Amino acid sequence: MSIRVSFEFFPPGDAEMEGTLWKSIERLAPLAPRFVSVTCGADGSTRERTHKVITRIQRETQLTAVPHLTCVGASRGEVLEIARRYWDQGIRHLVALRGDPARGTERYEPHPHGFAYAVDLVAGLRSVANFDISVAAYPEVHPEAPSPRFDLDNLKRKVDAGASRAITQFFYDPGVYLRFRDRCAAAGIYVPIVPGILPITRFPQVLKFATKCGASIPEWLQHRFHGLDDDADTRRMIAASVAIEQVQALVREGVREFHFYTLNRAELTYAICYALGVRPPWAAVPAHAAARLHGSTAFGSAIA
Repeated sequence: MSIRVSFEFFPPGDAEMEGTLWKSIERLAPLAPRFVSVTCGADGSTRERTHKVITRIQRETQLTAVPHLTCVGASRGEVLEIARRYWDQGIRHLVALRGDPARGTERYEPHPHGFAYAVDLVAGLRSVANFDISVAAYPEVHPEAPSPRFDLDNLKRKVDAGASRAITQFFYDPGVYLRFRDRCAAAGIYVPIVPGILPITRFPQVLKFATKCGASIPEWLQHRFHGLDDDADTRRMIAASVAIEQVQALVREGVREFHFYTLNRAELTYAICYALGVRPPWAAVPAHAAARLHGSTAFGSAIA
């Protein structure tokens, strides 16, 4: 069974970033991802820019464009109207998230007339149309959750409300995901739990992300990147190796779908996918070669 991938982008803030985004989309499109998602700003602030990117992807490419919707910064009626417009536009898949605290605040406070949490948003979206809805999952527990059990129960509530898959926060220890998958199954959560993969472009940035979302950074990973602050070429090679090893370990455990957080950069994600056998049709591995390579741990191995 082949590996399937999806990619996440964010709406650009200026002309230079916009150019980088579209070059990345153009580079990754031949890999035929299941979908490409576009984030909404932490506090809902980029909703219009998200819509602009989604519309252009839908108009100019053959990709399935998936917008993020959050509970922050809008009333229930406003959010549902956005969802209706997306449905009328031909969008059938959404990523439904609570969203981060509004700018200038430290704690999340629900909009007085909005959806309080992602479970409420999922139910509301289901009332609009039969959307395919992805939600977030936290293998190492959401930083605001009072307990792992509470966090898992919250995920189950989102699934019961109508979510069709969960995409995990990034992680680097495959065991973290595998233990979480087992816990989900034990809790009666049977939708796909898609691992979120974050290729490391800048290690200090990843440390910052990890602190914010509660992800752990293994000591062995810190050791690999130690002393490479001024060596971009070696960092890229190490980053590709880490991600390939991570995905290969999960494939050996039966995982066949992955969601890449691209940070609007194509180079690492493309290289990782290519090495794993996710390639454009004109660069596909011949069947006899794939059979010889299957199971190999070599850097360029193909995984069927």
